[in-house]
Amino acid sequence: MPSPAYDVLIIGSGAAGLSLALRLAGRARVAVLSKTALSETNTLYAQGGISAVLDAQDSLESHIQDTLAVGAGLCDPEVVQLVVSQGKACIDWLLERGVPFTEVESENGVHQLHLTREGGHTHRRIVHAADATGRAVETSLEQHARAHPDIALFEYHNAIDLITARKLRLGEQRVLGVYALDSRQQRVKTFRARFVVLASGGASKVYLYTSNPDIATGDGIAMAWRAGARIANMEFIQFHPTCLFHPHARSFLISEAVRGEGGRLLLPDGSPFMHRFDPRGELAPRDIVARAIDHEMKRLGIDCVYLDISHQPAEFIKSHFPTIYARCLEFNIDITRQPIPVVPAAHYTCGGVLTDRHARTDIPGLYAIGEVACTGLHGANRMASNSLLECLVFAKQAAEDILRQLPGCPDPPTLPEWDESQVTDSDEEVVVSHNWDEIRRFMWDYVGIVRTDKRLQRALRRVELLKQEIAEYYGNFRVTNDLLELRNLVIVAELIIRSALARKESRGLHFTLDYPAPDESQPPRNTVLSPEPVPPSGQGQPSSPCRP
Repeated sequence: MPSPAYDVLIIGSGAAGLSLALRLAGRARVAVLSKTALSETNTLYAQGGISAVLDAQDSLESHIQDTLAVGAGLCDPEVVQLVVSQGKACIDWLLERGVPFTEVESENGVHQLHLTREGGHTHRRIVHAADATGRAVETSLEQHARAHPDIALFEYHNAIDLITARKLRLGEQRVLGVYALDSRQQRVKTFRARFVVLASGGASKVYLYTSNPDIATGDGIAMAWRAGARIANMEFIQFHPTCLFHPHARSFLISEAVRGEGGRLLLPDGSPFMHRFDPRGELAPRDIVARAIDHEMKRLGIDCVYLDISHQPAEFIKSHFPTIYARCLEFNIDITRQPIPVVPAAHYTCGGVLTDRHARTDIPGLYAIGEVACTGLHGANRMASNSLLECLVFAKQAAEDILRQLPGCPDPPTLPEWDESQVTDSDEEVVVSHNWDEIRRFMWDYVGIVRTDKRLQRALRRVELLKQEIAEYYGNFRVTNDLLELRNLVIVAELIIRSALARKESRGLHFTLDYPAPDESQPPRNTVLSPEPVPPSGQGQPSSPCRP
């Protein structure tokens, strides 16, 4: 029996994926694939909030100019205008779905949304739900998605590869579906769809230290690359300046809103240092703050710096940052009385699958939204709290474009099933874990906050060898979640390295000691990588010797 066909198949269940599903539901047959539990996404862990112009003292033009300034000359002004102009409408859409944003009572007794401020913003425009905004958004959207009869949810389904007409020699290039590993049944399923949307998040797990959950392995970027889509600006990896430094505090982020509400960065002797790097101090953009911390740690040979909010009233701290307060207290750190030890960690992938203003990629029928995409909004550096806004806006853009095309789009043809007749179970799982660890360590050491051509060349030599090993392993053994993620990570690592080598300047998040200043001799340019043409089945090795 042929696999069922959906109108739209969404890979990923964060803010981008679920908001798209809800916008399509009722007018299209929608399926959502989630690698693990539906809510286990980067969105769930987002603390800060969503930027939107809601204050009478603020303006769309101010938000636009702040975004362009932080993006270091590489933002697309028309995309910035598009996204910023829809901020209020997106917040209203979330409020209609019950997202419990934090409110305050005004002097005349009217309740209104509380707005905080973060780095790069010149006004208070961050809508938030205490310090767990992502959790509030994710759980609200999940509740609506589970209740909607037109949305089929497939949890614990790890997408392996996109199925395209080019690979199958079925005429003009178009996406037709996806192969996915059902982790609970340990078998590969075929999903057919008229449209496929990548909403699979970023790739920060390619680094040893990251604020991201384990799922952030760049799966959508790697799948799009293998299918023949262009990838852009992968050198711009945002390192969040402040992750909790504690041997048992794995990947816990200290929100930028702590600095927005007066938190000060201090050296171990209690002296401030950010004023020496930028007149905006703690409210400088993330790339500047992260590099400043990295510089001081290396200069002094220290393991961390400190973020101090204890000068604020205790009740203010507990009410504004209840999650951070409680989590730190688990490690005997009372943030109402003492500073928080912090270090930078890989946080956000500003580059990704190149898309247009409707979220369309190079491959007909394939869309990309959220962190997996490179839309032109962030440029060389993402401004705080613009990411969830981007998810919501481009989910809306994609929904409208898909619904326009849906009436004239036929169902995909019957697709070949996954073939495992020539592979066996692995007898050397240690290879996967060793290669995983090696990639993340050399990426941290050689392709981190501060780079050089020498370090990048070292990383490139290692990634080329590992890519060959992993391809051979993938071709001989049955797929597992760890193997699929490793296969994607090595591609993402190579894309980051090659992009960084191609940029002979320092700009935004990409800082190299060999070219410490921006190149002013030419207009700022994006780094766009084009894959080799995808060979049809039977030619070359698009996936493995024995699989479609």
